[in-house]
Amino acid sequence: MGLSARIGALRSRWSRSFPPNLARLMLLSCAALWGGSYLLAKFAMEAIPPQWLMGLRMIGACLCMLALFHRHIIPSLKPSIIVPALVVGLTYWGTMVTQTIGLQTIDPGRSAFLTAAYCVLTPFATWIVSRVRPKAVNLVAGVICLAGVAFVSLKNGTSLSLSVGDWLTIATAVIFSFNLTCLGVYAKRFDPIAVTFVQFAVAGVLFMVGAVCTEPAPNAGWLAPSVLASVLYLFLGATMSAQIMQNIGLAHVPPSQASIIMCTESLFAVSFSALFWGERITWSSLVGFALIFSAVLLSVIKPTRHSLHRN
Repeated sequence: MGLSARIGALRSRWSRSFPPNLARLMLLSCAALWGGSYLLAKFAMEAIPPQWLMGLRMIGACLCMLALFHRHIIPSLKPSIIVPALVVGLTYWGTMVTQTIGLQTIDPGRSAFLTAAYCVLTPFATWIVSRVRPKAVNLVAGVICLAGVAFVSLKNGTSLSLSVGDWLTIATAVIFSFNLTCLGVYAKRFDPIAVTFVQFAVAGVLFMVGAVCTEPAPNAGWLAPSVLASVLYLFLGATMSAQIMQNIGLAHVPPSQASIIMCTESLFAVSFSALFWGERITWSSLVGFALIFSAVLLSVIKPTRHSLHRN
């Protein structure tokens, strides 16, 4: 059996006949769930330190997934999934750790702008990992999307003198671009739900070790209803459901295109903040929304037309 035949045999049934537009919609829903997580994480972190919160999100999501999807997960827990688990788990953990530490020393808008650079970096990560050259349309759409996020996020000036926090946030974008690319590869070879589970398991263990070693122990403040509700949303919605949809979507949408769709997370975050937090939408935010929407159309419609012409 040749290499291509062996790879084909490894692909899960998710990869055989899944509507591409549904995959794109799942990625957009994933971005919306992540966008809503900013407000609820803000509530939760008033009582729970960051690594404890992330550890609870990961472990809680793993337990729920095991209860709901054990028929997908258990058969996939074989030696062949160990390396994928370590790769996606370590890169996911690295993304969250660098972003959290960096955010302690720089403004949220600046952090969002620098993190969003992953949508420009992902085609290059794909080139390194999968030897797939980025297309000009991906690069153009990435630049437009990045400009849109800049308009949405940067409200108090445009200075880009880089501090330690800035460099850590840039590292977040680099690591996340490789995480997306690797997820795109492994979600085609293994069941995407199983890949999601092992990613959370590895990251959850790392977060819990970090929390036990570096952060205060749990206290009664964790049991407040608003905190519990926030934590439930974070691991059921923004962690488990969103990551499952992301991994399934990545099995059917190129990583460079998927990264731009998921970049609308910033648009959703600002929208939810305006609706529920009273944030004022400025003209620069409106310009940013238009640029992000244009980038999504450019990345989604143009590849679809090419594929129709080829068929």
